[in-house]
Amino acid sequence: MTPAAASLRELVRLRAERPEAVAEAAARRKRRPLLRTDGVASDRARPPHPGRLMIIAADHPARGALAVGDRALAMANRFELLERLRLALSRPGVDGVLASADVLDDLLLLGALEDKVVMGSMNRGGLAGAAFELDDRFTGHRPDDLVRHGFDAGKLLLRIDHEDPGSLDTLHTAARTIDAMAAHRLPVFVEPFLCRRVDGRLRNDLGAAAVATSIAIASGLAGTSAYTWLKVPVTEHPDDMAQVMETSTLPAVLLGGEVGDDLDGAYGKWREALRLPTVRGLVVGRSLLYPVDGDVAGAVDTAVSLL
Repeated sequence: MTPAAASLRELVRLRAERPEAVAEAAARRKRRPLLRTDGVASDRARPPHPGRLMIIAADHPARGALAVGDRALAMANRFELLERLRLALSRPGVDGVLASADVLDDLLLLGALEDKVVMGSMNRGGLAGAAFELDDRFTGHRPDDLVRHGFDAGKLLLRIDHEDPGSLDTLHTAARTIDAMAAHRLPVFVEPFLCRRVDGRLRNDLGAAAVATSIAIASGLAGTSAYTWLKVPVTEHPDDMAQVMETSTLPAVLLGGEVGDDLDGAYGKWREALRLPTVRGLVVGRSLLYPVDGDVAGAVDTAVSLL
């Protein structure tokens, strides 16, 4: 399909002059199943990794998280981010993207979401570093928005601090959102963490006990778990992952997290965790879009090979 915008310059013009072009592009988009198992996959006889998912994450800017390593505003350049996303999405074996509405609207207009899994980011209210960071309200996609645009899944962040009474509001809202997604028969990927403040900054606890507890809590939310997936980190000690992932039978994907300069080390951790029976793929963002060596295609291809 010919994209609505052939270039970034045309994208900006369309946004100003024809805002309805976003909905038109969404209506025309070629969709696909969340998981490809034994069907034909576009230009390939079989899926490159049947029953697995490789998703590129780009929802960080909507929460004010713009840093990559020591580059405080790396993700603030939207034009550069879109070019990196288009390259990543063009690589063989990449199934789709997770992003906020503004990024997905851009990618729709650029024609980059054809035959891809499109996952909308739902709660972005817990701005990075804010005093209200744990008050993670649903300021992004609503279930009805995902349905209206013909998107394929949603994602929500579930951070719980046992010392913050507001975490109960987050749990309640997350549960009702999962209910709403299930009513639409749309998968929702829940990213749970137990966390605490250290010197005023929010820290996620990646210890085995904390990750297992967060998985148990997330798995039990809402009136049904039929459409719930988990989006989980690799534990502080990767050898603990096998036991941790026995906490739930829900399908799970691994998140990238803060990798820093040691991308090879991250590949090793992901490779081992991907062997576990409930782990069905990867959802990785900054470490693949902004690798230390600048080779986006190489970083993405290596991640795909782990599946």
